[in-house]
Amino acid sequence: MNNHLVGKKYNEALDGLARNTKTVFGYEHPVLIEGGSYRGIWLECGPLEGLVYEKHAPGISKACHEVFFHHQREDGYLPCWVSGDKAGSHSIQMVVPIAATALETADLTGDEAFLARAYEACSRWDQWLSANRNTRGTGLCEAFCQFDTGHDGSPRFMGLPCESPGDDASVCPQAGRLPYLAPDLSATVYGGRIALAAMANRLGKPGDANAWREKAEEIRQLIIKHCYDPEDESFYDLDVDSNFIRIRGDALTRVFGEHVVDQPMFERIYAHHIKNPDAFWTPYPLPSIAADDPSFVQELPRNSWGGASQALTALRAPRWFEYYGKSTDLTHLMRRWVEAILRAPAFMQQMNPWTGDFSTSEGYSPAMCVFIDFVDRMGILTAKQDAPADG
Repeated sequence: MNNHLVGKKYNEALDGLARNTKTVFGYEHPVLIEGGSYRGIWLECGPLEGLVYEKHAPGISKACHEVFFHHQREDGYLPCWVSGDKAGSHSIQMVVPIAATALETADLTGDEAFLARAYEACSRWDQWLSANRNTRGTGLCEAFCQFDTGHDGSPRFMGLPCESPGDDASVCPQAGRLPYLAPDLSATVYGGRIALAAMANRLGKPGDANAWREKAEEIRQLIIKHCYDPEDESFYDLDVDSNFIRIRGDALTRVFGEHVVDQPMFERIYAHHIKNPDAFWTPYPLPSIAADDPSFVQELPRNSWGGASQALTALRAPRWFEYYGKSTDLTHLMRRWVEAILRAPAFMQQMNPWTGDFSTSEGYSPAMCVFIDFVDRMGILTAKQDAPADG
């Protein structure tokens, strides 16, 4: 790999991230927006992107969390996104728990006041989810619409509404067999509770920490009880009639991202699905739907989680590959993404899992974050003369 070309692209990524650092509705500090056609910051991904960018833009990670805390409603709801002129409330838009990235931000910055604010805000968010996304009384987190999980264009929600009616994320649309018991949303709740337990310990609240750990373990067991099929060795949504929605998608990787399963279960699932070249281990991993799943959208349309390998999935991959001891496979994944981005004319959202050709939303922050994070993790620019300057 040509270090000069990598360094040039690295600086292009940093320049793009700087251009995508802007103020949004009702909040005075600049945040990292999603970029491309997405002119705002999203709850599912903005805090993680800010965390990745923090070493080049000190303070950005705190801002990318506090913009959501600033707009939190009295009932605990966090906006699903904040754009230039509005804070959205039509879905929950969750993937990586904001509590988990807030804890990492506090560790990085040593800001105990931020930690206390994050603990209070994320505790209230967990309470809102428990009160409004457990309508079936199972203890799991329910999906009401496509945007809840950020799975735009996914066959997972084919024919179902994109958002909750009346711009109200507490209302389940009367459509299909909703609400779904969602393994990935429930995993996000689990990961958030694990982070809240750690926050409580740091803040001198051992009783709270024990309570959060107990609640986390309860939902972890419920995810496996309700959403795991041992015959297929996969996690699925469970519809209102208690039937699996048998679509093998990247929701599986989100369950891994919060470390819901133990190592033996992980190894079985990983061998069966993730390392299967006919499923998720395509030449440019990881497709958003298993390549051998009948629902895979062969046309790979723009902004579609129906098959394309998405930059956001790649950005989240280190959170679970390293945890489960798959560092060699992670290096392979990172190298393939870096190679593909080097060839691409711009930083874009998604790529063909066989050819590595990109499409959708030039100037996309997650692709820039993928590039700088993966280059750093692999140590490609280790020699002083090859290392690009910040900014």
